Amino acid sequence: MRVLLVEDNPQLVKAYRQGLEEEGFAVDVATDGEEADVKCRSTSYDVIVLDIMLPKVDGLTLLKRWRGSGINTHVLMLTAKATTADKVGGLDIGADDYLVKGADMDELFARIRALIRRGHQQKDPVLRCYNLEIDTAARTVRRAGQVVHLTPREYALLEFLAYHRGKVVTRSMIWEHLYDEYDENTSNVVDVYIRYLRNKVDKGFEPALILTRWGEGYMLRGDDDPPLQKG
Repeated sequence: MRVLLVEDNPQLVKAYRQGLEEEGFAVDVATDGEEADVKCRSTSYDVIVLDIMLPKVDGLTLLKRWRGSGINTHVLMLTAKATTADKVGGLDIGADDYLVKGADMDELFARIRALIRRGHQQKDPVLRCYNLEIDTAARTVRRAGQVVHLTPREYALLEFLAYHRGKVVTRSMIWEHLYDEYDENTSNVVDVYIRYLRNKVDKGFEPALILTRWGEGYMLRGDDDPPLQKG
C-alpha cells in the first residue's frame, strides 16, 4: 500500500520512512505543504500521514482544501500537541485519526493498517479467499493451514489483490499502489512478482487463486469464479 508522509523534520522523515518501508509500505515524502498538495492531487494514496506544523501551508489548511475538493483519502494527523482541543480540531475538519509524535512506531503502523481496512469496508483484520488466510495485522499468510513465507513486496501485492478480491486490477493500479516515486524498477516487475506469488500461494494447491485476465490485469479469485478455472 502506498503512503504519503508529510513531515518537515529530517530525523522523523528518516525514521518514519524506514519503519514504514520495513513494514512493506511504499512511501512518498513531502517536506512542506505545497509539495504535499501537489503529490496528493496527482497520486492515489491509501493513507496520508500529515504533520500539522509545516512550512508554506500548514496541515490543517491542507486538509480543509482536500476535503473541500472532494479528496477522501484517509488522513492520519501527526502533531507534537496532545491536548483534547487539538485532536478535536483536526478530527472536525476531516482527519480520520490522530497520533501524537513520539508514539510507539507499532501504533503508527497499526493505525495506518486500520485506516486501509476502513477504506475497503473491511473490519476483520483477516482476509479470506477459499482456504487462503491473510492476517493484515500480523502480516502472515496461510494456505490450507500451511504458513506461506512471503517477502514484504510479495505480501503487499497479495494483500492488494485480496482487498480487491473478485475484481480485476490493472498493472498500472498495482504499480501505483505498491511502488513509490523513488523506485527505479520498470512496470514489468509486476508480472515477475505475480509469478513469484503463484509459485508460493497457488503451486500445489487447488483451486488456483491468482487469475490472469488477458489484456486487463490480474485478480484474486472471487466466490463466483468457477473453482476449476485456471489462471
